[in-house]
Amino acid sequence: MTQIPSADVLLQLARQAGRAILDIYEQDFQVELKADQSPLTAADLASHHTIVAGLAALTPDIPVLSEESASLPYDTRRQWQRYWLVDPLDGTREFVKRNGEFTVNIALIEDGRAVFGVVHVPVSGVSYVGRVGEGAHKYDEHGIRRPIQVTAKRQTPLRVAGSRSHAGDSLQRFLDKVGEHQIVSMGSSLKLCLVADGSADIYPRLGPTSEWDTAAAQAVVEAAGGQVTDTQMQPLRYNQKDSLLNPHFLVFGDTSVDWSQYL
Repeated sequence: MTQIPSADVLLQLARQAGRAILDIYEQDFQVELKADQSPLTAADLASHHTIVAGLAALTPDIPVLSEESASLPYDTRRQWQRYWLVDPLDGTREFVKRNGEFTVNIALIEDGRAVFGVVHVPVSGVSYVGRVGEGAHKYDEHGIRRPIQVTAKRQTPLRVAGSRSHAGDSLQRFLDKVGEHQIVSMGSSLKLCLVADGSADIYPRLGPTSEWDTAAAQAVVEAAGGQVTDTQMQPLRYNQKDSLLNPHFLVFGDTSVDWSQYL
C-alpha cells in the first residue's frame, strides 16, 4: 500500500499552492463564472495544477478529485477506497473581495471518511492539520505548531460560527431557538476550523456546499475531538452518491448535546 505523506510534506504542498494563489491575488485578476454561476479565477487553476502535480508525485496510485476536475463519473469514483479530495481555493468569493478569508484544502478520504486534512490560509500563513486518531494542530504564520482541541462543553453565550457570504432563514430559525448566542463571522472552511481550535461552539451549515468544501476541515475537527454530522446527527460521509453536494450539516465540539433539536 502506498505510503501516505507526513503532515509536514502535505502542509508544504498546501503552502506551495498558497504561494501560487498569492502571485495572482496581488495582481489585477479576471473573474469568470462557472456553469453554476460560482466564480473562477486563474488562482483556482494555478493552485489546482500545483496540488494535482504534487500529489501525483507523492502518491501516484491514489486518485485525486479536485473541484476543478469534478466531472469524473460516479461509476469511476465509486471504485475508490482511498482518494485525495481537494479544494484548491475554498472561498473564491472571499478571494474576489480580497478579505483574505480563503483557504487551500487537501483531504485524504478512506472508505467514505475524511481521515487526514490540511487547511492552509495563504494570506495569513496560518494552517490547520488533523489526522483522525492522531490529533490536530494549528501552525501560526511563523510555522510554530501547537495542538488544538474543540471546546468540549458548550459556552454561554453560545459561540456560533457563521458565514460572511452565505446566510438565510434556516440559520435565523436555528439562532432563534438556540437562545443567547454570539456570531463569529468567517469565510470558507475556516468556520469549521473555529470549532476545531475551540474559538466557536458550533457551525450550523443550512445551505448548499460541496464535498471538497468540507473534507479537509472535517478531518481537522474530528482529530480535535469534535464531530461533523448531517441534520440527523449522522457523520458526514464522502463519495456515497452520484451528486457531490453535501446535505445540510452541523459542526460542534460538545457531543453531549443533540443539536438537531434546534433545527
